[in-house]
Amino acid sequence: MYTIIFKIEGKGDVKLPAVPGTNVMELARNNNIEIDAPCNGNGTCGKCRVRIISGSCETIKSPRLGQEDFDDGWRLACQSTVNSDAIFWVPATAAAFKSDIQTADLSSEEELHKYENAVENIFAAGISRGVQETGYGVAVDIGTTTVTAAMLDLASGKVVAKASLGNGQIKYGADVINRIIQQSKPGGVEKLQQAVREDTVVPIMNTMIANAGITADDITRIVIAGNTTMEHLFVGANGESIRLEPYEPEFLELHGKTAAECGLPAKADAPVIFAPNVGSWVGGDITAGTLDTLLWNKDAMGLFIALGTNGELVFGNSEYMLTCACSAGPAFEGGDISCGMRATTGAVDSIAIDEATMEPTLTIIGEEGSKVAGLCGSGLIDTIAELFRCGIIDARGKFVREGRRVKVGEYQSSYVLAFADESATGRDVDLTEGDIDNFIRAKAAIFSAVQTMLKSVDMTIDDIDSVMIAGGIGSGINMENAMRIGMLPKQPIEKYSYIGNSSLTGACAMLLSDEATDKVFELASCTTYLELSTEPGYMDEFVAACFIPHTDSRLFE
Repeated sequence: MYTIIFKIEGKGDVKLPAVPGTNVMELARNNNIEIDAPCNGNGTCGKCRVRIISGSCETIKSPRLGQEDFDDGWRLACQSTVNSDAIFWVPATAAAFKSDIQTADLSSEEELHKYENAVENIFAAGISRGVQETGYGVAVDIGTTTVTAAMLDLASGKVVAKASLGNGQIKYGADVINRIIQQSKPGGVEKLQQAVREDTVVPIMNTMIANAGITADDITRIVIAGNTTMEHLFVGANGESIRLEPYEPEFLELHGKTAAECGLPAKADAPVIFAPNVGSWVGGDITAGTLDTLLWNKDAMGLFIALGTNGELVFGNSEYMLTCACSAGPAFEGGDISCGMRATTGAVDSIAIDEATMEPTLTIIGEEGSKVAGLCGSGLIDTIAELFRCGIIDARGKFVREGRRVKVGEYQSSYVLAFADESATGRDVDLTEGDIDNFIRAKAAIFSAVQTMLKSVDMTIDDIDSVMIAGGIGSGINMENAMRIGMLPKQPIEKYSYIGNSSLTGACAMLLSDEATDKVFELASCTTYLELSTEPGYMDEFVAACFIPHTDSRLFE
C-alpha cells in the first residue's frame, strides 16, 4: 500500500492510500478530487494534467503532452498509475469546470431582462398562467456542461433566487457518449446519478433555499429540462439504448415523479415535471426551448439553433416543425482542441488579428490582468475566422503564411495566441492545424444539418426569416464571424438574435403554467424528428461543408 498526496492549488492537501497499479485519475475521482477529463480518461484530450513533485508513477507517454512538460514533471492523470509513494500537484484550473464556468443563467441584468420578456411573450401568445400548487417552484436546466436553475414565487412569477454550477458529471467526460459508457460500468448508474443529482442539483437548490430565506417544504413544484441523456442519467434509467441502434431511449415522457423519489430538497410530494424528449438526440431542453422561441405561434419560418456540448436545431412555424441533432462533438466547449477550455477564467473569448503583423488583440475572461490559459468556444470561432480573413490559413485550415506567431512544425504548424511568458500555463498557448481540422468538422456538422433540414422540405437558406441562437456558447458568438467560416447560414445580421437560455426560460414558463406544460408536451409530440445519419445526402452535405467557408462559395457571398 502506497501513500499518495494530492496538493490542490488553493485548497490544501488530500492524503490517500493506494494499492500498486491504481489509476491516478480514478483515485482522484473516487475521493471527490476534481480533475477535468473531457475525454473520460481516454488520453486523447490532454486536459487532466497533474505534476508529480516527489516519488514516481508508471505513465503512458501521450502526444498531448510535450517533452518539455514531461521533463518538468507533468503527467496525464488518466494515463498514470501508482507505483510508489508520491505527491501530485493539482492546478486550480483542473477544477475550474465545476464552479467557474460562464453560463447563460439569470445572473446578469441582460439575461434576466431577456427571460422576463420571453416569459411575458409566451403568455401574450395565448398561454394562460396558473398552476394548482402554491408557494415556490424551481426550474432546472440540466446541461451536459452546466446546470442552471431559478426559484420562482408561483403566485407572482417573480424570480426570488437563481444559481448555477458545472455539471458534476463532467469528470466522466465532456460528451454524453462517454457518460453513457461510464454508466454501463459497474456502479456507473449510481456514480452518474450522484454526480448530477447529489453533487450538482441538490447543492444548487440548497443555495437558492438559503438565499431566498425559505425552507425546503416551501418548494411545491419542480420542472427539469435536459437533453435525453441527462434526463435518463438523472433518474437512473439505462442510457445504452440512446447510443445504440435503433436509438430508442427508455422513455420520451416521464410522469409521476416526486421530489422525495428524486432525492430533491422540497416538499416530499412536490411533483417533478420532466420536459418531454422528441428522440435520442433531441430532448426536453429543446422542447422547453421551442416554447420560448414562439415558432409555434408564427407564420414566418424560423430556425432555432441550440449551441452547447451538442448541437440541436428546430426549423418551422405554426404549421409544422422539424428537428434534428448533429454530432458536432465537444469542440465548442474546448474538447478535441489542444488549447481548448470551457468559458472559465483565462479563456480567450474574442480576438482580432492585425492582417499585416499577424499580432492578436485578445479579450480574456476574468479579472483585469488575467493571463491566457486557452480558448473557449466563442474565442475559437473568432480565431479561425480571423486567421482566414488575414490569409494566414487557407480553405482547408492549413497555414500559408509564416511569421513570429506562426510556428512551423515537422508535422503541423500552429498559431501562437500567447507565448510562455504571457500565459497562465507557463507554456505557449497555440492553435494547431489539427485543432482547426477538428473545429472545421464541428462547424460543418451544424451547417450541413441546416442544409439537410431545408432540403427535406424543398426550401433554401433564403426561406429562413429568422435565426435564434440559444445556449451558453451563443452568448459570446460573433455571428458575422460564424457566418464567415461557414458555421451559420449567410443571412442579414438583423435576422439573427441571441435568446439566452431558452431551456431555462421554457422550464420557468412550465413552472408557472399548466397550459404551458401541456403546450410543451404537445410540441414534442407534433415535431418531426429527422435522423441525420439515415437521411439521404447528409454525408455529401457534411463533406462539402468541411472547408472554410464551404466548397460552394456562393452560399456565403
